[in-house]
Amino acid sequence: MLMNLNGDEDRRARALKALRSPDEYRDDVLRKFVRLASQALGIPGSFISVLDDEHQHVQAAHNFTLTQSSREDALCRHAVDSDSTVVVPDTLLDARFKTHPLIIGAPHIRFYAGAPLKNKEGIVLDTLCVTDTAPHSFSAEQVTTLKLLAALVMSFLEAWHSAGFADPVTGLPNRQRLIRDLQYLAVSGDQTPRRLVLIDCINMPRAYELARSMGMGPVENLLRDMATLLPLRLRPAPGELFYTVATGRFAVLTRDDSPLSADWVAQRLEGISADLGDGIAVALSTHTGEVTFNPGELPAQESLRRAVSALHEAIAGGVPSMRFSQASDARHTQDFTLMNNLASALRQNTGLWLAYQPKICLHSGLPVGLEALVRWRHPLHGELSPALFVPLAEKTELLSELTAWVTDRAIDRLTRLRNSGIQLPVTVNVSSRDFASGDFANALEMKMSRAKLPTSLLGIECLETESIIENPAAMRGLEMLRLRGFGISLDDFGAGYSNVSYLKRMPLDVIKLDRTLINEISSDTASRIIARSIISMLKDLDYTVLAEGIEDAATAQALTEYGCDQAQGFFYSRPLPEAELDEWLSWKLRSQC
Repeated sequence: MLMNLNGDEDRRARALKALRSPDEYRDDVLRKFVRLASQALGIPGSFISVLDDEHQHVQAAHNFTLTQSSREDALCRHAVDSDSTVVVPDTLLDARFKTHPLIIGAPHIRFYAGAPLKNKEGIVLDTLCVTDTAPHSFSAEQVTTLKLLAALVMSFLEAWHSAGFADPVTGLPNRQRLIRDLQYLAVSGDQTPRRLVLIDCINMPRAYELARSMGMGPVENLLRDMATLLPLRLRPAPGELFYTVATGRFAVLTRDDSPLSADWVAQRLEGISADLGDGIAVALSTHTGEVTFNPGELPAQESLRRAVSALHEAIAGGVPSMRFSQASDARHTQDFTLMNNLASALRQNTGLWLAYQPKICLHSGLPVGLEALVRWRHPLHGELSPALFVPLAEKTELLSELTAWVTDRAIDRLTRLRNSGIQLPVTVNVSSRDFASGDFANALEMKMSRAKLPTSLLGIECLETESIIENPAAMRGLEMLRLRGFGISLDDFGAGYSNVSYLKRMPLDVIKLDRTLINEISSDTASRIIARSIISMLKDLDYTVLAEGIEDAATAQALTEYGCDQAQGFFYSRPLPEAELDEWLSWKLRSQC
């Protein structure tokens, strides 16, 4: 019997320690429960208290200010000790409480009802209570409701305690356990510098492709094998803990002076493979990120976030490991904020505008087209270069929204100037992701049809040419645009060694020569020979050839002599806002008459 009592006490002590350890997720749920108890029972104050041998700790509260008291002063001890619901309609009329310090002093409890929270082993851990500074009657139905709510709270705590801290596949402690352990280090006063290393070694998109044909079983085998392999490879010292923080992503928490650094871990895991089952192994590519911190100085969630930031920096940079960098993290935070601002600008149609750069016929000197270029007048940062926000948008779904916004505004211009003497075709820049969307060509044709405009007035300029070539869906999308009458331009021709192969594979009308190809043709013989040869070849292939970045008359003259068709650049005009462009076009046309 004594052994059973001791066992119960040990289990209760462990359960109380777990409840008293910090856990933001658990405590947030408990706060919702006590608010629900107040609303359901019509009593303004409510709380959940935990009693140990000496103290009462208020774990979560609603309209109740007490945070701690002695066990002797705790009204809840009567519910815990009796293992039954206790209701006191008016504490001043109860001999046990009329001189009690929590009744005659703050928080001035006049009404109290508390139900014990008992786990499945029959151990009372804490209580769910409702309270007020005024007396109340409390019906049998309300007592039943309080007991039911207490049972719900206990069910949640049981689930949290038994399953909330282990990853179901690998069996390793999970992210919630990592957060709890970090919080425990902080509240325990531990000042030992720590290091958190995150490990990403499984290409999950590829793993899920395997799952499509083999089922989830082999992928789970892969994850379990990794959970076994990591400790065998890294041989952690006592106290160094491994965690599963996401599918295919692991963490190790150690001291700052441990050899288990991100760089060392990446080296130890280089060239490893993991088992899918049935003798099938998958080679793994490891990236690691680390952050060092003092537990009492950095919140647990922030420690993990910084480690994730370092890991993503390593993945993005294609390097095995990376330490957290405040400067890089600040830059990514700024980028994230900028993308949120861009999303708002697109959805509210504020701040964004189009500039148009004219394309000039080298033979007549007349403007023959326009390139639409997006600009952003940011409410805080002023005019932002597209180089600052377009590359960021390319990494998100915002790029397609930005493309739609640009094409809509370009079509608005074409509609406004229908049958006007200054009407010119407009070219917009489009990414491979837009081409790959199966409905892109149809949707664009529908927009032009609704505007009663011929598709020939809207040109499409290809960005990310290599991505288009490598993507069959993007190539089909490009063909669909060409079939519907949209002119197709290839940007930056001559900037890479593989450009010539694109000519055979892509449906193109206009080839834009990169400025690096023609920058020095007025002063360098080799540049002149190369430019002349390329223009001649493109003309033989029946393309319209456009040179960009023209800044002086000598370059324009040379290109004309070589047979180049069109040009654009500051020599002719900078990109202009729409109102200035209309004036410039009117002046240009008058000057040619």
